[in-house]
Amino acid sequence: MSQSLTKSATADTPPPGTSPAGRGLQGHPWLTLLTVAVGVMMVALDGTIVAIANPVIQADLDAAPSEIQWVTSGYLLALAVFLITAGKIGDRFGHKNTFLVGAAGFAVTSAAIGFAGNIQTVIAFRVLQGLFGALLQPAALGLLRGAFPAERLNMAIGIWGGVIGASTAAGPIVGGLLVEHVNWESVFFINIPVGLVALALGLWILRDVRAGNVARSFDVPGIALLSAAMFALVFGIIKAPEWGWGDAATLLFLGGAAVLMTAFALWQRVAREPLVPLGLFRSVPLSAGTLLMALMAFSFFGAIFFVTFYLQNVHGMSPVQAGVHLLPMTGMMIIGSPVAGIAIGKLGPRIPIVAGMLITTVAMFGMSTLDAGSGNGVMALWFVLMGLGISPVMVGATEVIVGNAPMELSGVAGGLQQSAMQVGGSLGTAVLGALMAARVTDVLPGNWDRAGLPPVDPAASEGLNLAAQLGIAPPAPAGTPQQAVDAMAGAVHDSFVSGMSLAFAVAAVVAFAAALLGLLTRRGTTDAGPAVHI
Repeated sequence: MSQSLTKSATADTPPPGTSPAGRGLQGHPWLTLLTVAVGVMMVALDGTIVAIANPVIQADLDAAPSEIQWVTSGYLLALAVFLITAGKIGDRFGHKNTFLVGAAGFAVTSAAIGFAGNIQTVIAFRVLQGLFGALLQPAALGLLRGAFPAERLNMAIGIWGGVIGASTAAGPIVGGLLVEHVNWESVFFINIPVGLVALALGLWILRDVRAGNVARSFDVPGIALLSAAMFALVFGIIKAPEWGWGDAATLLFLGGAAVLMTAFALWQRVAREPLVPLGLFRSVPLSAGTLLMALMAFSFFGAIFFVTFYLQNVHGMSPVQAGVHLLPMTGMMIIGSPVAGIAIGKLGPRIPIVAGMLITTVAMFGMSTLDAGSGNGVMALWFVLMGLGISPVMVGATEVIVGNAPMELSGVAGGLQQSAMQVGGSLGTAVLGALMAARVTDVLPGNWDRAGLPPVDPAASEGLNLAAQLGIAPPAPAGTPQQAVDAMAGAVHDSFVSGMSLAFAVAAVVAFAAALLGLLTRRGTTDAGPAVHI
């Protein structure tokens, strides 16, 4: 297996980026990119579109708050747990077949969710949807790695990143329009035509490219250990804000994740055909790229989580209006990702990644200066810088991870990239959320007193504190003077903004650490070699 980490088996077939005569459009690099982009668009769109529908789902299906949380958490948990194993499935059975199964399954489970009549069925199919989504993402990167020559891979990943950015950005806008003008079921039904298009294009365009020396067996103990470790880690992170970071249950899950991950690493050293060969991490750029992706996701997804509450609850925008106000950031991601691909092709990934993380650091510090009265202009400035900074990092780190892995492990590398992003984003949201909650709890009583408001009844103080952590001003009793209503809202909004500022400041520090880590990255050096085209 050691030789498989440095070269692929040879075969008398064309290299990546070429299409053999007589095959028509099958295997065409740019059409391959179009096909996988359509499939991944569903997964990216679903990550944000459902958040808008959750309140309506809760009301329509009479779901408890703890149940509606699992509409999102169940999907993300399944996605995070299965990504690396899904990448291995693609390496073993072919990325085309894996992509097709993922696209079909994602569309079918989306339909099942739309027809569900109770919250338990919705959650069950959301978990299945996450498993099929996990099949799609590493397979897409594996197909791009096989279709494009090394010198054009970064450009392809740049466009692929732009599609993900556009889909993620469109989620709140599309979701808001569908929920407002159709129903919550349409948020899931929209995946059906998209999935059918991805399936049709996949059958017509995609051509499997896999290494001849790929592992022929599955590391079942490795899969079980890694899945259990990822479940314990992500579940512990998701529940930590509710349980408390020092709670015994939180420590049990996070400690269990560490033990299971250690057992997984030890098993990989002796397994005949390991799930994730540890020799993969002898590549310093690949290891740095993986950690960089996690830190980027921690700072970006963790901090940006609060922006939607800031726009909607502090500035009083509708979900659609909030999505429109985020367009400066997402627009820069859409434009910046392909441009970043070109720049990385000319300069290598190191300079664009470091520059991107430094710009992101500046944007995070800028966001920490926002207050309840900040205007659209200053918000747009920081949003533009955020999108401009994140683009080269998303593209560059992905190219570093996938490009420095051998062809027979391209799916595993794609799963590793996505897992790092999922874990980093979940950890950032939980950790920054905890810091923000602590800050709001600390400053709210003082802001309330300075506003000249009467003391809050002890029985209502916890509810007020929880509402303030979301920027929601409590409803005033009938007959309350407008001046007092405004003072209550001001105290709550100022407390929320104080917590958000702390979250962005910490995110800026993490982003700066990621910029330093970017100095260890370099262009993919693993020669894919001739591959087996199927």
